[in-house]
Amino acid sequence: MTRRLAHLLVPLALLAAGCTATAEEPAGPPPATRAERPSPFADCAPLTVAPTSAAPAPAGAAGGPLPDLTLSCFTGGPPVKLRDVKGPAVINVWASWCPPCRKELPAFQRLSERADGRFQVIGVNSRDSRGGAQSIGEDFGIGFPMLVDQGDAFERALERSAFPLTVLVGTDGRIRHIEGTGALDDARLAKLVQAHLGVRV
Repeated sequence: MTRRLAHLLVPLALLAAGCTATAEEPAGPPPATRAERPSPFADCAPLTVAPTSAAPAPAGAAGGPLPDLTLSCFTGGPPVKLRDVKGPAVINVWASWCPPCRKELPAFQRLSERADGRFQVIGVNSRDSRGGAQSIGEDFGIGFPMLVDQGDAFERALERSAFPLTVLVGTDGRIRHIEGTGALDDARLAKLVQAHLGVRV
C-alpha cells in the first residue's frame, strides 16, 4: 500500500515542481550551426600595398582616379577604399549569373598567377548573391582578392552598365582603360595589360 501510494505521489510532486517525468534535460549546449564554407578568394589587405615589382605605367593619357567608394571584402576584414588600391591593377567586375563573366573568369585567374608581383588582379562581385559568387569561385578555382559591390555603385560611378567590365589602373592610381566588349581571353588580356600597364605577360 505504501509503495503504491509512493508511485502515485511522485508524478504529482514532479508536476507541482514544473517538471514532468518524461522531460529530457538538454545534453550540453545546443549544436553549433554548420560553419560557412571557407572562401576561395584571397584576403583584400594586400590591395592597399603596391605590387613588389611594379613597373611605371607607359606614357599616354590617363583617366581619373578610381571612384571614391568603399567596398567590403568577400573574406571579411576592414572594407577597402578604392582610392587606396595600389596599382598597377586589373579589376574585373562580374556576377555569377552573367555567362560572359563565367567564361572569362578562368583567364583572369591565370593572369593573376602570371602577374608575379608586377600588378594586382582584383575582382569586384556586383549585384550578386554570396552563395552564387562562392560557388563560381570554388568551381573555377578563383583565388584573387574579391571585393563586393552589393548594388552597382562601382559601375554607376564609372558610367558603365555592361557585364563583364575590366578596369586597368596605373601605378599612379588613375584609370588607364575600361574594357566592356564582352568576355576576354588570355590573348586579349595580355594585349590590354601590355598596352595600358606596360607589362608583358
